[in-house]
Amino acid sequence: MPKIPFDPDSKIVEEHFAVVYAPRRSRDRFSEGAVVLKENAEQAREDADSENKHFAAVVAGPSRSSEGLRLYYLVEWLE
Repeated sequence: MPKIPFDPDSKIVEEHFAVVYAPRRSRDRFSEGAVVLKENAEQAREDADSENKHFAAVVAGPSRSSEGLRLYYLVEWLE
């Protein structure tokens, strides 16, 4: 995973529980449209649907790319 610098005085880039649409789990960054934030790990696991390639994860973001897109970076997959 690319290292994203965290600013402790900012709430812009933070870690979140999420369900991520990932056709290939080898990716480590996802566009905002592929990420649905969840309140906690349990909710992310419950809402995951691996048959349809939606996986529970911890992500960091959003971070703005050089192209102006909002991206989330994979911290870890939740099993």
